[in-house]
Amino acid sequence: MATRLLSIGLTTLDIVGRPIDTIPKKGGTTLIDAIVVIPAGTAGGMALVAAKLGLSTAIASAVGDDGAGRFVRQEFERAGVDTSLLHTRTDKPTSTTILAIRSDGERPNFHALGASLFAEADHATMTAACAAKFVHYAGIGGVKLNGGPGAALIAAAKVAGATVTCDLIGPGARTMAELETILPYVDYFMPNMDEAQFLAGTQNPRAAAERFLRMGARHCIFKWGARGAYVATRDTETVVPAHRIDAIDTTSCGDSYCAGFVAALDRGFELLDACRFAGATAALVAQAPGTLGKLADFETTLRYQQETPLREAG
Repeated sequence: MATRLLSIGLTTLDIVGRPIDTIPKKGGTTLIDAIVVIPAGTAGGMALVAAKLGLSTAIASAVGDDGAGRFVRQEFERAGVDTSLLHTRTDKPTSTTILAIRSDGERPNFHALGASLFAEADHATMTAACAAKFVHYAGIGGVKLNGGPGAALIAAAKVAGATVTCDLIGPGARTMAELETILPYVDYFMPNMDEAQFLAGTQNPRAAAERFLRMGARHCIFKWGARGAYVATRDTETVVPAHRIDAIDTTSCGDSYCAGFVAALDRGFELLDACRFAGATAALVAQAPGTLGKLADFETTLRYQQETPLREAG
C-alpha cells in the first residue's frame, strides 16, 4: 500500500447534537437543529478531512466488531480513505463519543473507551509508514504504542524519508516521557496551546515551544482557537491569525487544522502559508456540526482563505 498520508492513532465514532443546553427531565424529548454521526478522533478525523481535501490517505487504527465499527469503516471508505490498516477487534467496542454542543459553543461530552486505544504498530503499519510521504502520529497514550513501539514506528518512517506530524489528545502524567522518545523524529509538533502550556509547565508560548524544540521537535505549531496558531522554530516565532467566523462546533477543528496543514505541504506550500490554509480548513469545519463541517474541497478552501477576513491579532 502506498499513500501520501498515513494517519495513526485515535479513531472514534462521534455522535454530535446541537444545540443541547439542558437534558430533558425523565423521559422527555427536546427538538434540536442537527444530529451528525461521523468518524472522528485525532487520527480518524484528520484522515477524513485530509481525504476530503484530495490527499491520498490511509488510517491505521482499530474499531470494534460492532455496528459503530462497521459504520466508521464504511464512512472512511466512502470518503476514499484506505482502511486496510483499520483493524477490527472482537474483544473491544468501537471508541465512541457523544457531544452535546451548547448554543454558546461549549461542548460537554461523554466518551466510551474502546478498540482505538489498543491500536498496534504491526508489520503492515510499519511498512506503510515507511512508504508514506507524510505520517501523522496521534497515538500517544495508546496501550500498545506507548513505551517504544510508537517511537520505533515513526523513527523508521523518518529514516525512510517521511515528514512526521504529531498531535495529542488529553495529555497526562506520562505524556512528557513518551514525547522524549517521539519528538526527535517529529518535524511538526501540533498540540493545542492549552496542551502545550500544561505539558511545558508555563503560560509563555515561547518558553513552551523552546521546551519541545530542545526535546527534538523541528517546528512547533500550537493551535490557539480563535487567536489562530502560534508557530515557532529555533529562531523565529509567529502568530498566524484565525478567520473571523461565528463558530458552531469546534470539536474537530484541531484535527482539521492538522489535515489542512499536511494537505497544503503536499501542494508545496511553505510553512506559514500552510498554516494559513490550515486555519481556513478549521474555520470551515467550525461552521457546522461534525468532523467535516462546511468543508468542500481543497480549491474551495483556498478561495475561502483568500477571501475571508482575519481576526485582528492579539
